[in-house]
Amino acid sequence: MPETILVVEDEPALRDTLTYNLKKDGFAVEAVGDGRLALESARKLKPDLIVLDIMLPELDGFEVARILRKEMTVPILMLTARDDEIDRVVGLEVGADDYLTKPFSMRELMARVKAQLRRTRLLREELSNRTPEKKHETLTFGNLVINLTRQEVILKDEPLPLKPQEYQLLLFFAEHRGQMLSREFILERVWGWDYIGDSRTVDVHVRWLRQKIEEDSSNPTRIVTVRGGGYRFEG
Repeated sequence: MPETILVVEDEPALRDTLTYNLKKDGFAVEAVGDGRLALESARKLKPDLIVLDIMLPELDGFEVARILRKEMTVPILMLTARDDEIDRVVGLEVGADDYLTKPFSMRELMARVKAQLRRTRLLREELSNRTPEKKHETLTFGNLVINLTRQEVILKDEPLPLKPQEYQLLLFFAEHRGQMLSREFILERVWGWDYIGDSRTVDVHVRWLRQKIEEDSSNPTRIVTVRGGGYRFEG
């Protein structure tokens, strides 16, 4: 079955262009023009990826992403009309996986769409191919426990809600405890070599993790910054 993409764009001409090109590449596509319809369609369709504009009627793209991220792990590629860092950072903080600034080439959009879907497929394959021994592993660092069977994190005996990319980043840190990891290396291994974003994505996700797993996120002891290098996980 073809992978399904939900396009959320209020500009009819661009919405039709995106729909045409995605269908031409073999994807099943549903397209809507406002934020409320986006929520309804995503819940009904359970798409493999959402292409989401920021400036939408009813609910803007930030709010749509914030709501959906609490309900599902679908990759979100956010479209912004301005090359403004605040848009990109806010988009990442509400749960977008990637962003693209208008105007963009259809070739670049297709590359980003395929990169996101490829990462999702690889993650599913990696999880399904874990050996029984690996599937029942837990990684323990004091009061922080990563349960590989359930793909969940326990902190002080309480479940810790993490976004999918936060979980993958924490697991990568845990598997490389004590090693200095550069931002570029983290980006390549956690987001994939074909990820088109930059290393600020890593900084944003590290900040989120620190807020959740550190006693004092302004003075971190688990994920420490290596000056001029990157990060090191101390456990």
